[in-house]
Amino acid sequence: MSILIDQNSRIIVQGINGRAGSYFARRMHEYGNNVFGGIAPSYGGGWALEGKVPLFDTVQECVKNTDADTSVIFVPAYSAADACFEAMDAGIQNIICISAGVPIKDTAMIRSRLKHNEAILIGPNAPGVFSPEKAMAGVFPVDFAVEGRLGVISRAGSLTYDVLQTLFENGIGVSTAVGLGEDCMSGTSIVECLDLFEMDAHTDNILIIGQPGDIQEETAATHILESITKPVYAYIAGESIDPAQIIGHTEICMFDPQHNSQKKIEVLAQSGVRIAHRMQEIPGILKSKAG
Repeated sequence: MSILIDQNSRIIVQGINGRAGSYFARRMHEYGNNVFGGIAPSYGGGWALEGKVPLFDTVQECVKNTDADTSVIFVPAYSAADACFEAMDAGIQNIICISAGVPIKDTAMIRSRLKHNEAILIGPNAPGVFSPEKAMAGVFPVDFAVEGRLGVISRAGSLTYDVLQTLFENGIGVSTAVGLGEDCMSGTSIVECLDLFEMDAHTDNILIIGQPGDIQEETAATHILESITKPVYAYIAGESIDPAQIIGHTEICMFDPQHNSQKKIEVLAQSGVRIAHRMQEIPGILKSKAG
């Protein structure tokens, strides 16, 4: 079992004619054969991936013809909000926005619209959702992950792939890996994913991969203490970084020293979350029966 996507998901790709959209649509289709359509305005009626995936001008038309329930968005940052709105209006349940560099104000507008829809937004700037041996909706590498009973929630980007490889090399399977995106504001929170995994009968343990900035991990700590019954583990990147240091694309998030890695680790540990201080420690704490 998994959350958000599985072997029955009907995935479409918005921006399938772009370089990234075409490349990852092919990878998604080859992995699970779940890609049922692509959105490419003015190319409706044509085909992508050598005749394997039909093209449509609009999401509405695509949903009408394919009963799609999940959309993966590969469009320029300036078009991401409109693409998300179009998916919502068409009744798409799971919207996964891979687009990077989406302005915070646009993300805020998308989140505001989500309050009036039943859709779930993963992203922007997200790796997506990966259910090993079932389906992949995003940009995950699929060669080093097997089906299992560990749910993974990540705010980190490519670090997520390293963690999945570490789990794979140690024989630990994953029910679903959800990459929420590295931006300070995202559509779906750690708390919301925790609730989804809590309700999934085929997920036994939950691993959070966090990073400096934002308050998501602190909020999750309180929620875990009050509402989550399954064992939760965490690896927070950047533990050794000076809280005042600004690094790369996380510079806005890192600017507030109140939300550094050490603080997050402390709060999570107080909520009963077992902490891995290095990525290599993750398999050990997952396999350990110690409290």
